[in-house]
Amino acid sequence: MFLARLERHFPNLLSKLHDLYGGHYDFFFHAQKLVVLLATNFASRKRKWKNLDEKRLANPQWYRSEKMLGMAVYVDLFAGDLNALHAKIPYLKSLGINYLHLMPLYKSPEGDSDGGYAVSDYRKVDQRLGNEKDLVRLADALSSEGISLVLDFVFNHTSDEHHWAIEARKGNPEFEDFYYFFTDEKEVQEYNQTCREIFPTVRRGSFSYLEDVEKWVWTTFNSFQWDLNYSNPAVFNAITDEMLFLANIGCEGLRLDALAFIWKEKWTQCESLPKAHTLIQCFNACLQIVAPAVLFKSEAIVHPDDVAEYISDEECQLSYNPLMMALMWESLATRDTKLLTASLKKSFTIAPEASWVNYIRCHDDIGWTFDDAVASDLGIDGFEHRRFLNQFYTGKFDGSFSQGVPFQENPSTGDCRVCGSLASLAGLEKAIELDDAEQIEHALKRVRLLNSVMLSIGGVPLIYQGDELGILNDHSYLSDEFKREDSRWVNRPAITDDAMARALEGIGYQNRIHSDLKQMIALRQADTVFGAAQTEILETYRPHLFAYVRKHDNDDRLLVICNFSEHPQTLPASICDCLGGGQVVDLLSEAHVDATELELNAYDVMWLKVKQVN
Repeated sequence: MFLARLERHFPNLLSKLHDLYGGHYDFFFHAQKLVVLLATNFASRKRKWKNLDEKRLANPQWYRSEKMLGMAVYVDLFAGDLNALHAKIPYLKSLGINYLHLMPLYKSPEGDSDGGYAVSDYRKVDQRLGNEKDLVRLADALSSEGISLVLDFVFNHTSDEHHWAIEARKGNPEFEDFYYFFTDEKEVQEYNQTCREIFPTVRRGSFSYLEDVEKWVWTTFNSFQWDLNYSNPAVFNAITDEMLFLANIGCEGLRLDALAFIWKEKWTQCESLPKAHTLIQCFNACLQIVAPAVLFKSEAIVHPDDVAEYISDEECQLSYNPLMMALMWESLATRDTKLLTASLKKSFTIAPEASWVNYIRCHDDIGWTFDDAVASDLGIDGFEHRRFLNQFYTGKFDGSFSQGVPFQENPSTGDCRVCGSLASLAGLEKAIELDDAEQIEHALKRVRLLNSVMLSIGGVPLIYQGDELGILNDHSYLSDEFKREDSRWVNRPAITDDAMARALEGIGYQNRIHSDLKQMIALRQADTVFGAAQTEILETYRPHLFAYVRKHDNDDRLLVICNFSEHPQTLPASICDCLGGGQVVDLLSEAHVDATELELNAYDVMWLKVKQVN
């Protein structure tokens, strides 16, 4: 089996590696070491996971099923530790979850570790969560219950406490070239001229000065996160070994963290360069040889055109959909869907073998990554519009319903991103503080609307912990010296038994959010039109309405219409002609559509299908 896969994939892999490293005198030495590394990891892969490889190869688009539903959680905040997470499996199954992304759980620096994204050892679990055996047992238990485990592949950088970094700092020549060190400040400034600042409130520029060794080191993010030097073939081999170790734990997905930054070239922005794509294709080929059950998920929070470049069978089969996420919030703020409609008409369609991962917000922040050219065509100034959205979602704009928190505000440009839980960003926190029944109702309907789009537009829906329970912003991070400077912790709540009980058993807003979500999940998972189907974004010629039709192979159709306004809207019922004729029913309300005009109340959603005749 190994030799057959090697024969199929290695020639292409070797060619791409030659594009990256062919100029190195020891290129074939590193290539030979890579083959041994692949064979060793294949040999150590458990029979259970090899069987899973064959199962996934026989059904290569399994992840496009209507059954797919994801959740992302921090182990400690969601359950306590890895062993306690076992007890949460029945809850996950009751919600319909079959894709569980565990946020970084590796050994990392004490105190601030960028939420675990500063990895000190890829093979050791943070001792507060358990140990490596606990993770292996959990992976096995999840798989047995039909839940695919997803882990983070943090491969742009390591923490400065990683073994490689410690040795590099000592001057060990084997590891000095694992990172980017500079002694000439002029060269550092030359790179800074073209590189974008990612964490401007932490450090200006992309480098940190190490006084003890009198050198600069490349740190795109925090100063304790050292960027790896992929121009060194030894780094590719070393990280491939770590990747395959994670694959052999039993995960079925690896989230490629910060993948746009992995290749550097002077006088460029050092983002989404051609050789970054070549690198990812090489990593993908290594998985196809050793662990083809494992998918890549792209985390490219860049220009929409650049996001699409990472999505293919050769690179990432799954990709976050940051454009849709940002523009759903934009449409709620403006009550206008023209930018959402125009942008998704241009960018939603991707390769048929790939799938979006749709989300409403994430563990990080909301960045307004829409295409300025599309916005300009609609008369929207991208710079000023982003300023408006930041002010709206941080509650600084008069009349805003939202209570988000700014993140990484750039003192030079005024730019920032926005953090907050789904419920708080949608207006529930503010409405409760005002004790305004109408605003509470509008906030609940905004949450339902966003969940509706996430579940129905096509792709893998991904829920972030607490959003299914209606949990509000958690400001307790401000009392933690290691978290208070990182406002992203406001939307990383601890999931208490009380919060879960209120949602599952109560009669308040938490139960309303949970019940609405469960109804839509049940409808989604029972109908193939939500799975491997095509999506067409429609023009409604109504500024407050957003609509799309799902087309399944067997001519099955679903029409979704959303009102992004608090005011009632109407639409000619002739839009239902795209369903092909017959009695039209709204799956959500079970109401028949008989009138010549559709009516949608505040933030209403319709899932329209032709009623099947038995």
